[in-house]
Amino acid sequence: MSDTVRLTATPAGVRLAPLEAIVDGRARNFVLQMKAGRFHGFVVRRGREVAGYVDRCPHAGVPLAQKLDDYLTPSGDLIACSWHGALFRIDDGTCVGGPCVGQALTTWPVRVIEGFVTTA
Repeated sequence: MSDTVRLTATPAGVRLAPLEAIVDGRARNFVLQMKAGRFHGFVVRRGREVAGYVDRCPHAGVPLAQKLDDYLTPSGDLIACSWHGALFRIDDGTCVGGPCVGQALTTWPVRVIEGFVTTA
């Protein structure tokens, strides 16, 4: 069935949410249902800048957060996998701690256009 396929990319130009819907210094989950399947990703906001990643740990292939929108360390400076403790840089998704050091999250191109977080 197509709705069970987990996608790793989305088309450009999809409006996700107003930038203000993501708390500054935090992250938000997005699930997009498309004809080919379902996409799971998350966006981290830092001021007016955003970074997006596919919600899949390179170590175990599972979503990073066990709790909705809980993608960052308590200090908010790194992305954390709540299953195995892997830590990733927000800027480029590179794993800097835990079982997958040197691997990286799959980027999800997003940007802010006219106040909306949009796929790029």
